[in-house]
Amino acid sequence: MKHSFIIALAVLLLSCSGKQAEGLSFDPGAGTPGSLTLPTGRQVNYTAYERLYYVTEVADSTYQFLNVYVPEGATQRSPIFFRTYVGAFMASAAGAPRPGDASGRALAEGCVVVIPGSRGHNSQVDGRFNGRAPAGLLDLKAAVRYLRLFDAVMPGSAERIITDGTSAGGAMSALLGATGNDPVYEPLLDAMGAARQQDHVFASVCYCPIIDIDHADMAYEWLFRQTDSRLAGSDEQKAVAARLADAYPAYLAGLDLRKPDGSVLDGGNMMEYLREILTASAQKAKDAGAVISPELGFSYGGAPAGRGEYLTDLDMTAYLNYVVGRTPLKGVPSFDSKDVLGSRPSPENSEFGDETGSSVNFTAASAAYNGRQLDPGVAERVFMMNPMNFVGRAGADNAPHWYIRHGALDRDTAFPIPVIFATRLQNEGLDVDFDLAWNRPHSGDYALGELFAWVHRITGE
Repeated sequence: MKHSFIIALAVLLLSCSGKQAEGLSFDPGAGTPGSLTLPTGRQVNYTAYERLYYVTEVADSTYQFLNVYVPEGATQRSPIFFRTYVGAFMASAAGAPRPGDASGRALAEGCVVVIPGSRGHNSQVDGRFNGRAPAGLLDLKAAVRYLRLFDAVMPGSAERIITDGTSAGGAMSALLGATGNDPVYEPLLDAMGAARQQDHVFASVCYCPIIDIDHADMAYEWLFRQTDSRLAGSDEQKAVAARLADAYPAYLAGLDLRKPDGSVLDGGNMMEYLREILTASAQKAKDAGAVISPELGFSYGGAPAGRGEYLTDLDMTAYLNYVVGRTPLKGVPSFDSKDVLGSRPSPENSEFGDETGSSVNFTAASAAYNGRQLDPGVAERVFMMNPMNFVGRAGADNAPHWYIRHGALDRDTAFPIPVIFATRLQNEGLDVDFDLAWNRPHSGDYALGELFAWVHRITGE
């Protein structure tokens, strides 16, 4: 990456600065008592440390701080559960643990809970947008560095940080897990006044992560082109969709992915692999008592080892039409939609815009549709926001543990996106717990018993 681009981006991210913190500090004696009541009725008591600024050059005092919640009994060894509430790549304020999601459950399980604020494409100060990519990620990395800076005096172990997020927050969790200590971010973090600490994490929990967005339009059309919804589109929609879909197999081939049995995973067998994963997910649910309708496209077989009826095959066209029938598909393209086929900008178009509030195309395909080449500066920022680019990359310390869930009813991004991410992590020898969770739409922090059984396994706590 060119040095001049980094300096220019640093200036952009620091523009419109507001209130500036006096310095990074943490006072162990400044906590306040609090409690929350879980849905089970159990009360969890904690000590709260709030509004802890994690950079010295504060560009936005509304968001650039974190809150820490220490449950009774926590020690210096306790895992730190780092829950980001980023959604649609928008700004996310630091908040308190929520009884019904993973943050409240984490407190009950003995984890120190950290809820960071971070800027997003909609955050602004004095009429200038200060949170365009990669600002939100930089804020979260600075928050991790803050935890490492004060690890000796703050309860919880900074060597056991477990990040968690859903959708765009799932992407941020994936990025935190994939990009640890990568030098490409260093000048930007220095310019913000982030602590000069490492920013790798121990584990990442990623629910339906919106990642690989520079290839997500291709994956979306490749998967859903056979559905009734896409077949009913206009000729121009079909033409744009076909160009995107036809480009995806070449991208897959270039990843050199291997399935768990060591065989190649590419465009030629990806649909079959998805069929296997979805059938296994449905069978698991059926064994637990769920009713799986044949109308979804499944075939049924005999009774091996007395288990009863089991699923033998899946008609993917029928199943994908079922998914689309539950939640209509996005437009064409699904992500880089700005000025393509008359579509409005997506959140991702805004994410890569500038401080004036404009949005931009971030893929070569959509830029070409509009008669332009992809802006090199935008391309650099897109690179920094795609965790796929950092798995196994020299200089990046990838988290050793991953928990990735994408709903089997989720159409917000295509099934191949989380599948190839999980596969790439596995190919690097990392510990990955992945599932296309049966009957789940675009959502997160579900099956918390399963999640925290995994947390206890990887931490030994």
